[in-house]
Amino acid sequence: MRRILALLFIAVIAAGGWWLWDNDSQLKDTVSQYIGNRDLLTLEARYSAQDIMDAHRNELLVDNQHTFQEPSLKFYPYLLLEVKYSLPDKKTREGLILWGMEDGEIVLNTDTWEKTHGFQDALAANATRNDYKIMNLLASRGGWLSRENLIKELQIEPETADNWLDSARQKHLIVQQGGGYQLHFENPKLLITPQTKISQGIVTKPYDHGSRVASRFSQSQIEKASKAAFGSDFTIRSVKEVYLPVFSIEVLNPDGSVLTSNWNALNGQRINPRYLSH
Repeated sequence: MRRILALLFIAVIAAGGWWLWDNDSQLKDTVSQYIGNRDLLTLEARYSAQDIMDAHRNELLVDNQHTFQEPSLKFYPYLLLEVKYSLPDKKTREGLILWGMEDGEIVLNTDTWEKTHGFQDALAANATRNDYKIMNLLASRGGWLSRENLIKELQIEPETADNWLDSARQKHLIVQQGGGYQLHFENPKLLITPQTKISQGIVTKPYDHGSRVASRFSQSQIEKASKAAFGSDFTIRSVKEVYLPVFSIEVLNPDGSVLTSNWNALNGQRINPRYLSH
């Protein structure tokens, strides 16, 4: 009996450890640093920190009393999904999706670094297929619909629709407004083709001189969200973790304070803190 209990205990610990490993990206990062894995896949940088400081010197240094400090390099985690999907014409398309593991948004174009807006909230709320149906419908109708039109468009029974709407509202994905519902995002961008325009190569790079930013969302969360968001014809062929190199540039002010800004090494542009936090 003791032996059986001991084996059951070991099995429970092993299962818990496997779940933690699969869902805790920060744990993976920490362990990888101690087992000697010092290489990672990154999108190929087109700009160096010096290129950026030279190009934006007048913007960053107000006068000769402001000075640059030594820049640092950070790697932000993304999931690269090779996918198949169907468009309204029912033809199969194939492509790649670059999905942020730190901010939860999809990159639409790596040159401009244009992103979606709304997937982060949906990931954090563990949105279901029904939630995405409601969000996509509202997005396609300008962000608001009456309850009656929602029921009509969803083509489900009123009681079922009310349950769906109440669930999405409790997750703070939608809000009730007058006689209808609206998306609970400012300037949502959800209705997209599930594909990223990628013009940069992917290279293997040592990161001894940089640091990895912890993931907020796991691979399993993103895979589940992608299938819920893009329908039954969407499938994932392969998945890789890749990283965006970001330069953190510091300017020492005359009063001793330090102004820090983050810069995308792919396009040389300053990163809006809304999408990548310090």
